[in-house]
Amino acid sequence: MSDSVRIGIVGLGRLGRRHAENLAFRVAGAKLVAAASPVAEERAWAEKTLKGVTTYPGLTELLDHPGLDAVWLVTPTSLHADQVIQSIRAEKHVFCEKPLALDPADCDRAIAAAAGHSGQIVMIGFMRRFDLAYAEAKRRIEAAELGEVFAIRCVSEDRVDPSGFFVRFAPTSGGIFLDCCIHDIDLVRWMLDGAKPSSVAAVGSRILYPALAECGDVDTASATVSFTGGRIADFYVSRTSHRGYEASMTIVGSKATLDVGRAIPRLPLTLESDGRRSVAGQVDFFERFGDAFLHEAHAFVEAVRNGGPTPLSLEDAREATRLACAMRAALKVG
Repeated sequence: MSDSVRIGIVGLGRLGRRHAENLAFRVAGAKLVAAASPVAEERAWAEKTLKGVTTYPGLTELLDHPGLDAVWLVTPTSLHADQVIQSIRAEKHVFCEKPLALDPADCDRAIAAAAGHSGQIVMIGFMRRFDLAYAEAKRRIEAAELGEVFAIRCVSEDRVDPSGFFVRFAPTSGGIFLDCCIHDIDLVRWMLDGAKPSSVAAVGSRILYPALAECGDVDTASATVSFTGGRIADFYVSRTSHRGYEASMTIVGSKATLDVGRAIPRLPLTLESDGRRSVAGQVDFFERFGDAFLHEAHAFVEAVRNGGPTPLSLEDAREATRLACAMRAALKVG
């Protein structure tokens, strides 16, 4: 393709709006032409903010937009697989936010649909692969600078939110591992070249958000995964951070250890007063991964323009879902 990729976005919530603004104003080679949401207020926002974009109440109507090349899905996870399949069958390229689905069987349905339409690009939004720090860690592993990697520790923490913003979405999120840990799962598999997991153990607690009990979710959890070849990975995920947002990884090899993303401040300022030192932590993942979202969008657009391939496969997305589901099962049985 020589012209801009004409994209329609579906879902205009907190994350959807960020994606929409990127596609409309910041991604070379992309042209946002349509936006869909069942919420009237969200459509009104799009009509005011995204000049020239046509709005629709849902995906079905958006797919009929004249000249549409690609669909960008930022919808609840429970809808992902069916909407990916519907978009593929409508002969559109598809970007879908993570995870691909809530269980491996639905992932398989989407993979089968994509296999039957090999001309369509389908990419899942594991944007941390496009973060410069994680990409550099991967490069150093491949260059054997760390030696043989045998252990990885991941931490993903959201700051405490007294409003419990995420609690109302928990019933359809698939649980804390699918919702909050899926990026780390994908990154670990990437760092370990797709190593196969052999066992999973998990524990969790529900202290600050007791309402999560209604859907069987927790606000803090930890999982340990053993991979073939004796490698292990620890995952800590929480909605209860008192210092702000953090996504970090420690990679341990036979030659060296590498830390990624630890204790990044909101601003490069440290206040010292009355014998105390304080640093403001980051608010959310937008601050930490704003550039990664842009790099991810550029990668999808270029894959569409050049006929592929995408930087990660649907099989990668399926395996991330499968491992997150195993963690969820391990949490239930101890």
